[in-house]
Amino acid sequence: MSVTVRVPAKVNVQLAVGAARPDGFHDLANVFLAVGLYDEVTVTPADELRVTCEGPDAAQVPLDRTNLAARAAIALAGRRGIEPNVHIHIAKDIPVAGGMAGGSADGAGALVACDALWGTGASRAELLDICAELGSDVPFSLVGGAALGTGRGEKLTPLEVGGTFHWVFAMAERGLSTPAVFREFDRLAEGREIPEPVASQPLLDALAKGDPEALAATVSNDLQPAALSLFPELADTLAAGREAGALAALVSGSGPTTAFLTRDAESAEKVAAALRTSGTCRSVRTAPGPAAGATVC
Repeated sequence: MSVTVRVPAKVNVQLAVGAARPDGFHDLANVFLAVGLYDEVTVTPADELRVTCEGPDAAQVPLDRTNLAARAAIALAGRRGIEPNVHIHIAKDIPVAGGMAGGSADGAGALVACDALWGTGASRAELLDICAELGSDVPFSLVGGAALGTGRGEKLTPLEVGGTFHWVFAMAERGLSTPAVFREFDRLAEGREIPEPVASQPLLDALAKGDPEALAATVSNDLQPAALSLFPELADTLAAGREAGALAALVSGSGPTTAFLTRDAESAEKVAAALRTSGTCRSVRTAPGPAAGATVC
């Protein structure tokens, strides 16, 4: 017997970042939108815990107990007093170290899959509690759709979305470390007062109306200057997407994947084609949003 769970990537349509807290984290106003790029996580009973991975960038995925999927299995098993003896196989299609929560998606996927495989009967609240222990983005990977994340991103409020938004994602030649981007944010912010992060009401209204032009006018990412400081070539990718007709261009989360909002599916294909020939990125994907969260296949 095995259980497979499909779990989506995310884009941050707003990422407002507060000053560093005493625990090293930052308070956020993080407007998540799940998009139709997916990892599939399959769990099968085994003699011991092991992790395998296939797909683009699979060689960059850790296969030991530091992998968020393994940590999810260990966390759930620990709460039930059982051994986490499963083979976790990740079929990866979300970019690795790309700012699209691929690792978090795998953690949420493994948690849902193990819950189903073991019949633990964990409540939604318990699963979300484990997700929050695993990482700031993991709860949203479980929930999907659209949500406002506060605290360090783990406290979620579902958001209404009035239509489908069409995105293009350009994958960079190398990854960026999320902790390194936050350190650079702190360095760039040194000596100035950082306001409390709050969600943009015009942005929330644009999501609710399903209006891509209005959303494009309000998207923002406070980590983008830090990502560009560490990876200046991303500016060329952003410029190429804008020149190709994207309504908005921004770094996705901590990067280095860049995200381009377009008017419709046809516009997305045109922007994607231009980016593929621009010489500014490694690969390009299109995806609509919102998408459902972690779902048993």
